[in-house]
Amino acid sequence: MPNFYRDNDDILFHMKHMDLEKVIGLKEDHFADKGKYDYAPVNDADARDSYERILNIVGDLAGNFIDPRATDVDLEEAHFENGEVRYAKGTQESMDRLKQADLMGFTLPRKYGGLNCPITIYSIAIEMVTRADAAIMNLFGLQDIAETINKFADEEIKMQFLPRFCTGEVTGSMALTEPDAGSDLQAVNLKAYQDDKGQWRLKGVKRFITNGCGEISLVLARSEEGTSDGRGLSMFVYERDKHMVIRRIEHKLGIHGSPTCELQFNDAPAILVGKRKYGLIKYVMSLMNGARLAISAQGVGIAEAAYREANKYATERIQFKRSIREFMAVKELLAQMKMKTEAARTLLYETATIVDIKEGLEHMGEKYPEKEKELRDEVKYYTGLAAMMTPISKAYSTEIANQVAYDAIQVHGGTGFMREFKVERFARDARITNIYEGTTQLQVVAAIGGIVKGVFEEYIAKLEREMKFNDVEELHKRVKEMYQLTVSAIHHVKDKADEDYQEYHARRIVEMSTNTIIGYLMLRDAGYSERKKDMAQYFIEFAHPENKMKNEIIMNDTKTLLERSAAILNENIEQ
Repeated sequence: MPNFYRDNDDILFHMKHMDLEKVIGLKEDHFADKGKYDYAPVNDADARDSYERILNIVGDLAGNFIDPRATDVDLEEAHFENGEVRYAKGTQESMDRLKQADLMGFTLPRKYGGLNCPITIYSIAIEMVTRADAAIMNLFGLQDIAETINKFADEEIKMQFLPRFCTGEVTGSMALTEPDAGSDLQAVNLKAYQDDKGQWRLKGVKRFITNGCGEISLVLARSEEGTSDGRGLSMFVYERDKHMVIRRIEHKLGIHGSPTCELQFNDAPAILVGKRKYGLIKYVMSLMNGARLAISAQGVGIAEAAYREANKYATERIQFKRSIREFMAVKELLAQMKMKTEAARTLLYETATIVDIKEGLEHMGEKYPEKEKELRDEVKYYTGLAAMMTPISKAYSTEIANQVAYDAIQVHGGTGFMREFKVERFARDARITNIYEGTTQLQVVAAIGGIVKGVFEEYIAKLEREMKFNDVEELHKRVKEMYQLTVSAIHHVKDKADEDYQEYHARRIVEMSTNTIIGYLMLRDAGYSERKKDMAQYFIEFAHPENKMKNEIIMNDTKTLLERSAAILNENIEQ
């Protein structure tokens, strides 16, 4: 009987060694719920025990209920009949079981019926659910909609919707994208207006909406007439009624169990969330950052599933009278897959912890105004760090998910190309992860600002102060060299004061920064385990030369594409 929590030694390692003291203190507000709810923890150890029990339940459901249904869900897909969406049979069964286990209000406060778990614990749950079925994660992982309502709506709106999210009575969607507004959300044109009675109404079309059939949608709409940029957009909560029509669902390469809908709003009644004009610049950015962290966890979950299938097949497949796992070419491929998955996981959990601290500090400042000034510098630091780390994690986790899933097919050989084997599904499911919630290219744009402004250097300096390197001195030396190569490249680009040059080398700088951050995190993990020390050394063996190569490209002022793009891309050239 597989339990996707108990059978994952790396997750158990992190749960044992992660420093969650500050996260728990902020999330529990000095255990203010003690005595109010019978499941509220009374101290740090009790909170950790609660997280263990919750993750054990998720792991059991993922391994024994969701995973066995995933293949059939992929084959059946979501249905669109008579203007309504119907989940695949296995999807509905899995959602019902998750509701019965009271797992649909994962991070929401207990006053609404939620579990009040940190985002870090939620990320682990998302990873395990994804390992079972990446498509069901797109429904389970949409709890950020409720979290956004909790963060920005007034108490009346919270009481109207949040208890229903926690029971699983309703599911949500974030209706942002439009036919002419994908990555560029400033171009959103769906209209929001007030009728004669002051009721807000929505009119227009949304496209590519994950679970657009959900009962509750957060809708980004243009509330200010005569505007054409982000300052004219507001956020609205909409509950499905006759004024919204599902036009169609998309037929996709992967995640077949997750319906992706096109929605038409016909003067649909809605409720304004927070303040007008803050829809994009504040509320959607918060929502998107939460979603990006969830997709990071989805990437790690797919990579874990793909590695396990490949490792199992390689162990059992006999060629030339021995298992193919014994051949160095296959062994190295498997080792690279495992190393990338563990690297992505340690980056994900660190990022989630940073986001938890940032959110907790902001909440403390709002709840206790007298502490706001005292917390200001710390909030500023963690806000900048979360803004840099979230896109870094999303980019790395989803890119390695694609690579690991691709390599899993390679390990299987021709059989991996067949529908009878799970790995072809993993490859199809992985492909969307580095596209939706912002492509990798957009994650680079989101991360580079913090890197060049010094957030990266400040973060590494903090790790240098806090970590002990006694047992990993040689590895530490190599990681410091990776850091120095990265910093010299950053300052070289900054000194040029050339936006085009910075944009050209932005991905290289972000990838160098990512390698360096992971290097430090893996050194920290190495302090607890000899196996982790070996894994850190293996990662650094490849990351150090990669940083050196990218540094050389930047320091040599490589810019042929900038100067000769027309010729290289054969634009307007006479034949």
